[in-house]
Amino acid sequence: MTDYIQDLATIRGIMEKRTKFISLSGLSGILAGIYALIGAYLAYRTIYYSDKTVYEAYRNGEWSPEIIQLLVIGFSVLILASLTGLVLSMRKAKKLGQDFWNPSAMRMISSFLVPLTAGGIFVMILIWRGQVAYVAPALLLFYGVAVYTAGNFTFSDVKTLGIMEIILGLLAAIYPGKGLLFWTIGFGGLHILYGAIMYFKYER
Repeated sequence: MTDYIQDLATIRGIMEKRTKFISLSGLSGILAGIYALIGAYLAYRTIYYSDKTVYEAYRNGEWSPEIIQLLVIGFSVLILASLTGLVLSMRKAKKLGQDFWNPSAMRMISSFLVPLTAGGIFVMILIWRGQVAYVAPALLLFYGVAVYTAGNFTFSDVKTLGIMEIILGLLAAIYPGKGLLFWTIGFGGLHILYGAIMYFKYER
């Protein structure tokens, strides 16, 4: 009976490796969270240490240096986090003796990019319309949906992260003036927590 259970566990492990992307790096999640915390700090200083009300100036049609600086900070965090995740996940795949660009990875990436791209376009529309108070809620919501759907093709823990990001996005929509705080928790704190769990659970 014991051998039978072990055989089933072995078969299940083999099937999971073929259908799930298991090269996702927990360390990249930790680093992405650190990048987000640094970005949040820089954004806080940009917004609250300015001589003028940044959002009011934007609503009046003024693309101030502070607004441009916030966009640079946001895109820098996104690029750094994406490159770090790609490099570390490729390194992990090599360590596991797997091809990084396998069918499971492609399914996970496509399921992640579709809602994320839609969210990015929606956020650009919000910025264009001057509805900057709802940028953080929209980012958290669409990112949460993207992470949750991608979780169908990798570790189940990822889906939990997606649900938590969605909840934070809804809370941020209820309290739009606290967008930076929820952004910091969602992209900073949760990523560090999730990355640490993934690292100690699957990579040590």
